[in-house]
Amino acid sequence: MAEVMLVSEIMTRNVKTVRLDTTVREVIATMLSREIGSIVVVQGERPVGIITERDILRAVMTTSIPIESFLAKDAMSTPLITINAHASIDEATRLMKTKRVKKLVVVDDGKLTGILTHTDVVYHVPEMFRTLEELLRPRRNR
Repeated sequence: MAEVMLVSEIMTRNVKTVRLDTTVREVIATMLSREIGSIVVVQGERPVGIITERDILRAVMTTSIPIESFLAKDAMSTPLITINAHASIDEATRLMKTKRVKKLVVVDDGKLTGILTHTDVVYHVPEMFRTLEELLRPRRNR
């Protein structure tokens, strides 16, 4: 019988983080150099926000503060939407839909363990369909 796919099976584990006092210019440089669309903001080891490309555009375009003065804490989205690594992908996609987000920060006991994006889910949909097909396929008695 097929099993439920868990967040831990498809999440990205090596998540790039920045501190609250990191400049947005540094955030942008890191996102460009690593070819990523978001960075998790941490306070100590605890994730407290996320900065996406859209967050940066919004922050820069809606204020007259020079980009050199913007810090991660000024541009991040908060409160952070999180999920446990042991949650199902179904639960994760429902949360994404309900909260209208494309990325979920994965935590375990408040510590960052990964990130799950809508792209991760879409990439693994064929695998999920194969699993469903196995469930629906009639069993042959031997």
